Amino acid sequence: MAAQLKDIYTKDFLLDFSQKVQSVYPAFHQADFINSIMDDTWDELALKARTRRISKKLGEFLPDKYEDALDVLFNIADDCVGFPYLFFPDFVAVYGQAEEHWDLSMSALENFTQKSSAEFAIRPFLLRDPDKVMNQMAIWAKHPNEHVRRLASEGCRPRLPWGEALPVFKKDPVPVLSVLEILREDASLYVRKSVANNLNDISKDHPDLVLETARGWAGENPDTDWIIRHGCRTLIKHANPEAMALFGYAMEMTLTTHASISAQPDVLNIGEKCELHYQVNIRQGEPVYIRIEYAIDFIKAKGQTSRKSFLLSNKTVSGGAHLTGTRTHNWSDLTTRRHYSGEHRIVLLVNGQEVADTVVSLG
Repeated sequence: MAAQLKDIYTKDFLLDFSQKVQSVYPAFHQADFINSIMDDTWDELALKARTRRISKKLGEFLPDKYEDALDVLFNIADDCVGFPYLFFPDFVAVYGQAEEHWDLSMSALENFTQKSSAEFAIRPFLLRDPDKVMNQMAIWAKHPNEHVRRLASEGCRPRLPWGEALPVFKKDPVPVLSVLEILREDASLYVRKSVANNLNDISKDHPDLVLETARGWAGENPDTDWIIRHGCRTLIKHANPEAMALFGYAMEMTLTTHASISAQPDVLNIGEKCELHYQVNIRQGEPVYIRIEYAIDFIKAKGQTSRKSFLLSNKTVSGGAHLTGTRTHNWSDLTTRRHYSGEHRIVLLVNGQEVADTVVSLG
């Protein structure tokens, strides 16, 4: 069985970390700290719950005063770099919410995000006082360190995976867009990816606003053009007409003259694979920019279906082109998708239009 991400927190890891703490805070009780974390419930805890337990237990074993506890973490922060140390910023989220700690907590998150990431830890602060935190985000958006600038975008994503949702920005993303405006030509790809992902989050609730933003940003900078294309990917995937037009996709009803898709085998069991074969004939005339996908209407637990699309090709082709291809599809269960028996419809899409279909029977 493959190791789970939560298993990064081994006893050896906690021992090594405890030794670092004790080197600057001799009163730290290493054995008691580790035993309080790895109790009888430890094995049942998921990754985020383990991170939270470590940060909460630090509050019990570090100095009582928040300022003094942070001093301990500041003193060892340079030796605690990487994903496992997410409990540093999480400690701030747990113990640093008081108004009198605001400046110190923001300084701590600015520091710790450069070693791991504070994108989750900033969110409780946003939920409590969005205006004040977004002012801080605007400052961070101009920070010389790319990790801090990324926090300015990633921390306020309305739908951050694994993070608390931000209903206030789902309802009104204008404050978020004002920060993204500062970052739209950022020199760091790491930051630009976050800006694009933030735009994509916003597009799920406010497509027209994202399209308006994209039109305003388009053509000024190649890096910004990449951001808006990536930020509109869900709109493109759903064949939003304005998004398709913005990025140059042909939207003719008679774009194809013939298309087919087939599966071999078309009867199989969960966990097996099939080969999908497709053909598309493009109408004669001028070259066209096309996006070819296949989509599967997956059967869900209660019998309803949910469509998921998969990209096959995205390019400009000449009029009259004959396109063929093969793709292997794996019907194994994933952490994000479970398969159920029944007939699954598979459709071939060209620029969002269904042009052919077939059926796979899954046992």
